[in-house]
Amino acid sequence: MPTERRVAIWRSAMLPGSETFIRNQGDALTRWTPTYVGATRIDSVLSRPDDVIAFPEGKGFLRLRLTGTSPLLQKTLSAVRPALVHAHFGGDGWLVSHSAGQLGVPLVVTLHGHDVTRQPASSGAKGVRYRRNLQTVFRRASLVIAVSGEIRKQAIRWGADPSKVKVHHIGIEVPEAVAELPKKWDVLFIGRFVAKKGIDDLLTALAAIEPRPRALIVGDGELMPAMRARAEELGLEVTFTGSQSPDEVRRHLLESRILACPSKTAPDGDTEGLPTTILEAAALGLPVVATRHSGIPEAVVDGETGLLSPEADPAALAVSIERLLGDEDLQRRLGAQARKHVMANFDLVEQTRRLELLYDEALG
Repeated sequence: MPTERRVAIWRSAMLPGSETFIRNQGDALTRWTPTYVGATRIDSVLSRPDDVIAFPEGKGFLRLRLTGTSPLLQKTLSAVRPALVHAHFGGDGWLVSHSAGQLGVPLVVTLHGHDVTRQPASSGAKGVRYRRNLQTVFRRASLVIAVSGEIRKQAIRWGADPSKVKVHHIGIEVPEAVAELPKKWDVLFIGRFVAKKGIDDLLTALAAIEPRPRALIVGDGELMPAMRARAEELGLEVTFTGSQSPDEVRRHLLESRILACPSKTAPDGDTEGLPTTILEAAALGLPVVATRHSGIPEAVVDGETGLLSPEADPAALAVSIERLLGDEDLQRRLGAQARKHVMANFDLVEQTRRLELLYDEALG
């Protein structure tokens, strides 16, 4: 066992631009030294030259995906000399679980949402294979981390040993002071254009409010064309930006009155874990209008740090948005309490300190 406490942070695709939470958490480690290891490199703002890539030309990755074994991956990990491997998402946990076992190092797997909701519920041979692989990684992992209480329940539902599964919230950076910028937007949405994000419900809710709020929608994805068309059909005052850098997102948050997070269970069963954007908004003192979905109530205390409504209920969402936009005192009060809530429960420094204690426990 290596004496240095080095953790190999594994994500097969290293690293999609939407997964800043993985990079931020790893970079915040203090007692453990992170090395980022992937199967293939993704060309994104989060990609780094020193990421260790097992299959730079792609050769050999298919075997890993089909069998869960790869001498090349095992050799790559061995060269990193980790004391522990931390995989993000259940499917990626399976891909690296055999190699970690061959090296004799503990495996920690973080579950984020779709990996224990939509994917194991898939029908046919694909679903059977995924469920089998997920149960294998549950068996091999020393520790399974769920990003919310609801995700923990789902992990246990699909076969994880309850004694192995612990809830740990991924923290975010909380600035010491918050800059004040002129408000350009009434309602801000940030997220991927997929069904579970509830963008369709948000557009329907905005259409029910008079005067029409000025809305900014940040993100990209498969539903972008349909949502643009829907907004035009409803005659909404909506600006779509596409994907934005973290600095641009922060500026948009500061220029907005409220953040909307209308998440819901998608038709295929896909659900959230706990959207990081809620925490980022709260850290800047921005109140959130959201739904009672998955881990969101762990971050948004209804009536204290934001307003919650039932998921897939645009009418109720519209009431919450209209109430908050019409009361600036309520905006300030909820925003201030949201910031305090995040500082106490989701601060990156403290949450990463707790993660390192979990690493210690898995190693011990």
